[in-house]
Amino acid sequence: MPKQEKGRSHSIRPVSRRPPSWCRYQSEEVEAFVVKLAKEGHSLSRIGTLLRDQYAIPLVKPITGKSISDILEDAGMTPSMPEDLANLVKKARGLAVHIDKNHKDVHNKRAMQVIEARVHKLSRYYKRKGVLPKKWKYVSKVASIT
Repeated sequence: MPKQEKGRSHSIRPVSRRPPSWCRYQSEEVEAFVVKLAKEGHSLSRIGTLLRDQYAIPLVKPITGKSISDILEDAGMTPSMPEDLANLVKKARGLAVHIDKNHKDVHNKRAMQVIEARVHKLSRYYKRKGVLPKKWKYVSKVASIT
């Protein structure tokens, strides 16, 4: 049987948990880069990608001993909503605008229900972990349309 390799980049994370010998940045410099990129408005995942591509920093944690979110928490710059939940809410808003214009699009109404179910499930998790306040609630705008 052939392998299921289609669509994978085959990139792997560094094996060692120590900072690479070829990385020329110190812990304070990497933390300064993270804070600077966060002030520019980049998300956590985008910050990691920019550090990898522009500054040749493969992973932040082996160099600094802290993750990107921990660095931003120490700097008092934590986002109000976790990135994965924010992306789902943004996708739901865009789909709500589409459904407002196209009332008969039943396929995207179903997609909206699936996205909102994921939002509710993820919000329950973050409420349980204490990341979101207990009273936080996602209000569906499209529920009245269906």
